[in-house]
Amino acid sequence: MRFITYLGADGEGIAVANSDGYRGLPVASLGADLKQLLARGGDALSVAAERLSAGALLDLEKVRVLPPIPAPDKIICIGLNYVDHSKESGFEPPTYPTVFARYATSLVGHGTPIVCPNCSDQLDYEGELAVVIGRGGRHISEADALDHVGGYSIFNDGSIRDYQFKSPQWTVGKTFDATGGFGPELVTPDELPPGCSGLKLETRLNGEVVQSASTDDLIFSVARLVSILSEAITLSPGDVIVSGTPAGVGLARKPPLWMKPGDVCEVAVEGVGQLINPIAQETASEGS
Repeated sequence: MRFITYLGADGEGIAVANSDGYRGLPVASLGADLKQLLARGGDALSVAAERLSAGALLDLEKVRVLPPIPAPDKIICIGLNYVDHSKESGFEPPTYPTVFARYATSLVGHGTPIVCPNCSDQLDYEGELAVVIGRGGRHISEADALDHVGGYSIFNDGSIRDYQFKSPQWTVGKTFDATGGFGPELVTPDELPPGCSGLKLETRLNGEVVQSASTDDLIFSVARLVSILSEAITLSPGDVIVSGTPAGVGLARKPPLWMKPGDVCEVAVEGVGQLINPIAQETASEGS
């Protein structure tokens, strides 16, 4: 099953992919958003998909696609999770995940601009696989970890590099408003290989491939990440784990390659889909 969250004339809605496109209903009519459906567990997503399939055919030109989970309780990002990216960044490959946080105000959906802030011109791309928790918990074993995954999506971890390195902690440069592309779909695990293993990940800037890797190259697999993070943090339905980016980021290039207004950045993960975001300059209203 493949779901999107959208904003239409009747407010926020959910749609499911069908052979003829997306069919959906307003959240107010369905009685739950995707995060709430994940929390219900069991066959809640399947039952919702049946209802949504009988809904109206969605005209994507008349709605705004939102992040699949617009307001996750937690967005847990993993840095340096590919050996080649660790090396290009000047770090030894980690023996424990490098963890930082994002906030929901940083998220934008498919087709919505990633915003270059007025205070910096060092906006970088990072294509990543996103993992959405279905069944929450703590102290989750690696053997059971994939049973706690509710779905997968795509993330562009837009980074403001000069702000990332203003302090020993990366968080401020990693969570500027409207810099994290997320979506377009939540894809349930039954549509993909276990843990999304062996999938090609590719980032393109203005049509040029700038990152290309396999998810098999992750240092810490999806199952390992869920298990390790749950040692410290109670994971909740709808939480997002952004699993890390491969080599090829703009910071590591000579000269550096920054995203700028007018650019288009695409992140594709085999079997999961394609996330496309134009790049726009921050406006006065956004900065006020």
